[in-house]
Amino acid sequence: MGNVSRAHTNLRRVPVQQRSADRLARILDAGAELLDGGGYEQLSTRAVAGRAGVPIGSVYRFFPNKRALVDALAERNLQVYAERVTGRLAEIPEQEWRAAIDAVLDEYLAMKRSVPGFALVDFGLPVPVTGPLDDVNRLVAARLAELLSGHLGQGRDGAVDDPGLLRTVLVCVQAADALLQLAFRADPEGDPDLISETRILLQAYLAGVLG
Repeated sequence: MGNVSRAHTNLRRVPVQQRSADRLARILDAGAELLDGGGYEQLSTRAVAGRAGVPIGSVYRFFPNKRALVDALAERNLQVYAERVTGRLAEIPEQEWRAAIDAVLDEYLAMKRSVPGFALVDFGLPVPVTGPLDDVNRLVAARLAELLSGHLGQGRDGAVDDPGLLRTVLVCVQAADALLQLAFRADPEGDPDLISETRILLQAYLAGVLG
């Protein structure tokens, strides 16, 4: 992945120098690769240090345990996802919400299929390892509501404070999350029929809401 959020909320120490930031990125990359190989239960800080090629003390300098490391990886995933969505939306005229929703879904699917660790973690570990999945989806919905405000017929300013917009996006996130989990359990690349049904459901719901 090669980048690290500038605003991690759960780091013991925020990197200031580039060398330290690069080391943190290697640690997160190593954690993501190990998640793909053995899952969360098999993940250990010692294995992460070995894969990243750093002393184990370097891992503990940033994270008290593997849970904190995975939380930071999920945070980085959301940051990268938001950046990718932002890039796609910049090419789509405002009010063209169908194309915007397709872009949001397509970028998620692309990361699910290609980004190390994303298949298991995406924006937060599934229950019961972490808190309620609903909390993660609310975080994702808030970020997407801000990005999608113009395309869903809302002004850019204060979009996150609009309870109607937040509710609409949260419904989409919750529904898509449940269906896509099913799609990727059925097929490691995502069952194409279930993905197609997810797209139809989102478009139909938003057509009803947006008129």
